[in-house]
Order: sequence, then structure tokens, then C-alpha cells
Amino acid sequence: MRAQNLDLDDGGAEQLSLSRPVLAVRVADALRELILEGKLAGGEKIREKELTELFGVSRTPLREAMKILASEGLIELIPNRGAVVSEPTASELADAFPILAALEGIAGAQAAERASDEEIAEICRLTENLRTSLEAHDRPGYFEINQAIHNAILAASRNETLRRTHATIARQVHRARYQANLSRDRWEKALSEHEQIAEALSRRDVERTSRLLSDHMMAKLSTVLQAPNRDAQPLA
Repeated sequence: MRAQNLDLDDGGAEQLSLSRPVLAVRVADALRELILEGKLAGGEKIREKELTELFGVSRTPLREAMKILASEGLIELIPNRGAVVSEPTASELADAFPILAALEGIAGAQAAERASDEEIAEICRLTENLRTSLEAHDRPGYFEINQAIHNAILAASRNETLRRTHATIARQVHRARYQANLSRDRWEKALSEHEQIAEALSRRDVERTSRLLSDHMMAKLSTVLQAPNRDAQPLA
């Protein structure tokens, strides 16, 4: 597991004071992967001692990493109780995803109208890289590229109000969006949806780009809510 080894040098304590923000980001990356891959379940308490031993770091960079993940909505920091992995309920997801789908649809429509040719070319390039990640079974890499694509579409919409609103809702469903692709079948379908989105965007088809992005997001909700034992084992 990549999260188990951060390749820290012996005698690194002196270096950590100079590079602590970088170390915290590396710890956040490793902890994020544990959460997204379901190694840490929704509602589970973050056991700092175990994680410092796992990552080979002190508590300071771990706590800084947890603040990063709290800003992403993956962790809840509870006063006097520590931190737990966020656990949105089925009802909360059912409320959030349609809003996110509507925002994605607006972003797609505006990007189709306002994006530069270079921006569209980059989105198409990233979409091609999605297939490479799928064929390599690199789910973390796939999700990173996936997020870059959605962010690029939002940026191309030239709508800062939309981007800020989208970020607020997206934090609530971050983990669910990742785990919607845990099955190979859904993963393949998600890739096909992205390829259709890139094609519609390259044609500057406003209506189709909007509809495809909205449908893509709602398909994720359907997958999450239909997962076996959704209430017993949230998002797993």
C-alpha cells in the first residue's frame, strides 16, 4: 500500500522544520487514499497514534494533513473528540447530488460557449489519459485526472460564482464520487460518459454538453445509493 511508506530520510527531523507544509501534503495524500479506498470507513475515528506509526511521522504533520482533508469534506474535526471520517447519509447525498448535477450542467453549457480552443484540447487530452489510468487499474490516478477535468470545465465556464458554489457542494460528496467507480462496470461507464462529454465539448454543443455532465453526476448518485448494505456500510 503506498500509504504505508512515505520514504522519509533518517535524521529528517531537522529537515521537517523547513519542509513541514510539504510533508503535511504528502501525509494528506496518503490519508486521502486510505479514506477513498475504504480502508478507513465512514464514521470511523481517526486513530492518530496508529497513523503516525503507519506513516512514520510525528503528530504535527498528521494533524495538519487532517485539516487539509477536513477542508475537502473527507474528515470532520470534532472539538474535544478528535477527528472522524465523514459519513454523509443517503438522504444527504440524495439532496446534494442533484444540486451538483445542475451546477455541472451549467458549467458545461457555459464552457461550450466560452472555452478557448486550447482549453478544450486540454480537456480532451486529460480524457484520453483517463483510459490509460483505467487500463492500468490506477483508481487514485484516474480520480485525480477526473477531478482535473471537472475543474477545467468549471474554469472554462468563466463563472466564479458557479465555481465557489460548486466547491461548497462538492466537498459534501467527494468520497461518494470516488467510490461510485469502485466496480469495473461503473468505471467503464464513467469513462464512456467522459469521452462523450469531451466530444460534445469539442463540437461546442451547448445543450448536449450540459445534459451529459448532469446525467454523469446523477449516474454516480444512482450507483452509490444502489450499493449493497448502503446504510450498514456507508459508501463501501
